[in-house]
Amino acid sequence: MTDERTKSPLAPSDLFDLSGKVALVTGGSRGLGREMVRAFATAGADVVIASRKVEACEAVAAEVRELGRRALPVAAHVGHWDDLGRLADVAYNTFGKVDVLVNNAGMSPVAPSSAETSEELFDKVVAVNFKGPFRLVSLIGGRMAETGGGSIINVSSSGALMPQPRFGPYAGAKAALNALTTVFALEYGPTVRVNTISAGPFLTDISKAWPEEKRRSTRSAAGRPGRPEEIVSTALYLASDSSSYTTGALIRVDGGLY
Repeated sequence: MTDERTKSPLAPSDLFDLSGKVALVTGGSRGLGREMVRAFATAGADVVIASRKVEACEAVAAEVRELGRRALPVAAHVGHWDDLGRLADVAYNTFGKVDVLVNNAGMSPVAPSSAETSEELFDKVVAVNFKGPFRLVSLIGGRMAETGGGSIINVSSSGALMPQPRFGPYAGAKAALNALTTVFALEYGPTVRVNTISAGPFLTDISKAWPEEKRRSTRSAAGRPGRPEEIVSTALYLASDSSSYTTGALIRVDGGLY
C-alpha cells in the first residue's frame, strides 16, 4: 500500500506540461525561437510561429506537426505596428486564445561608431527590440487577463546589463524591454505573469559571423557560448504553471558573464 505522504505533488514529467495551451513565438523560425517552438510543442502546446519570411515559418511549422501538435505560420515584421495587430487577430481567430507569448524577435546590427549610426538604423533597432514587444503585449496581455491568465516572456540580452561601445541603440532598446517586463507584470497581474530571459551569447546562425575565438570562449563563469538548446529549460519553466510565483523577474541565461 502506497503512503500518500510519500507522493510528490507533481511528477517531474509533468512540471513543464503545456497540454492544451497555445504559444505564440516571434522570431520563431530560427535560433533560440525555433528551439523554444519545438520545446513548447514537445510539451504539448500548439504554436503560432511568426517571423518575416513565411517560408521559414512553414518549415518549422512542419516540424511542429510531426510532433503531433497544431502549428500556424504567420509572416509578420515585429517592427511594423499594423503587422502585430494582424498577428494577434489571426492567432485568436485560429486558436481562440494565446496562453504563452514569447517576444523573441530581435536585431543587433553594429555601426562603425555612434556618430555614424543613421536615423534609419536607430529607428529599425528600436522598433524591433522595443516598440514591437510593447505593441504585442499591449494587444495580447489584456486578453490573457480577461480569459484566465497566461505567461509572457520577453527575450532580452546581456547587452542591456553590460553594454558595449557602438551598441547604444540595441543596448538601450533591450534595457527598455527589461523595464517593460515590470510595467506589464504590474499592469496585467495577478493572473498574467511577465518575465525576462536575459540571453547571453549563443551559437545560433548569427554566431557564424563571429571570430573563431569568440565562438570557442567567453568571459564568463561557463567559459563558453551557449548551445541553442540550453535556452529551453528556462523557457519551459516560465511558460508553464511551474513558475506560478515568478513574475516581474529577469533571469540571466548567459553562462555567468562578467
